[in-house]
Amino acid sequence: MEPDTPLSPAARRAITVSLCGGLALVWLLDIATHYDPQHRWSSWLYLVAGPLAAATLLFPARRPSPEWRAGAAALGSLALSAGMHLFAQINAYGTWGLLETVALLVLLTRTARRVRRPATAVALSAALAVAVIALPLRGDIRDYFGYSFVLTFAVSGAVGLACYLRLLDARRARAVDAVRHNERLELARDLHDFVAHHVTGIIVHANAALMIQETSPEQVKPLLEGISRAGGETLDSMRRLVRVLREEDHEAARPGELLTELDRLVSAFAGHGTDARLDVEDAVRGVRLAPEVETSVHRVVQEALTNVRRHASGADVAVRLDLTRQSGADRLRVEVRNTAPTARVTTPAGGRGGFGLVGLRERVEAVEGTLTSGRTADGGWSVSAAFPVLPAVEGSPA
Repeated sequence: MEPDTPLSPAARRAITVSLCGGLALVWLLDIATHYDPQHRWSSWLYLVAGPLAAATLLFPARRPSPEWRAGAAALGSLALSAGMHLFAQINAYGTWGLLETVALLVLLTRTARRVRRPATAVALSAALAVAVIALPLRGDIRDYFGYSFVLTFAVSGAVGLACYLRLLDARRARAVDAVRHNERLELARDLHDFVAHHVTGIIVHANAALMIQETSPEQVKPLLEGISRAGGETLDSMRRLVRVLREEDHEAARPGELLTELDRLVSAFAGHGTDARLDVEDAVRGVRLAPEVETSVHRVVQEALTNVRRHASGADVAVRLDLTRQSGADRLRVEVRNTAPTARVTTPAGGRGGFGLVGLRERVEAVEGTLTSGRTADGGWSVSAAFPVLPAVEGSPA
């Protein structure tokens, strides 16, 4: 649903297969166009150079790094061009392949776009550009300037496309950082209010203990236990508040009303003509949640319903809360699942370019939760989050 959603393994596999198929067709075109068995050296050098250049694009392992691959491809191509130009016997019948040209141009685009260090990106891009423009040196020197002129335009187009994509990547990275920063601020404002609430309760309990320590000493212990528990929960909230500022124009959230708020959210969603239901496991009604976790659960459901409204018009929605066991501890699992949309939406309501899942993941992870999302088998979408729960208080039903 979100633009930051990664491609599925099947989509990545399809893209890889399509790229390999396209490069193979280009290589076959090279063979059909230029292969001449009478000229031994000129007939196989570029047929080997092309697949080697293509291998730098398709090699699956992370090592060697993209920088090393780009450098090796540029140096290898330049060395071959210089060698074929220097030896007159080879140069007389020399040529270069389309596969090597295409592979070097794609590698140039990828290098200029993805290499992080600007100086390294410029140096490698320049080397690849020179390698492409120098390819006509392998043939008749009289045709060099004409072919090089055409290749210069191809290199310019590749560099321009790479710079444009690099600019889009930078804008997207800044947008993601801004979303994460705003989500941290939002959570910090909530945490500030919750910490103030806890501290107020501690002060009230402490004052009560001071007043009754002489007349009813047996009631002091429960008050002290309450102070200890509230202090621990306050420290947990304050730990998540580190390095985050509070803005003054925020309306305080109301802890303790999670299920009521969720029921109101789901009911409002169903009021627009779609089927929506809220299923709450009985065990969930007795669990204790930190206030910041409550607001994060509310945010997950709210954001998921908003995405359904934007991307899956007419889909039915099921919101479920239950308890699950992870790493030896109980976790509250929140799942929002929708069916496939009744009609294909080409442009989501509100436009494209949202980063809802990015901010949502930032908030969930800030309160020590986990978030997953993806398509379901029936063509719908599922957003699932797991949150920590507080230990039960002695004597409570939980």
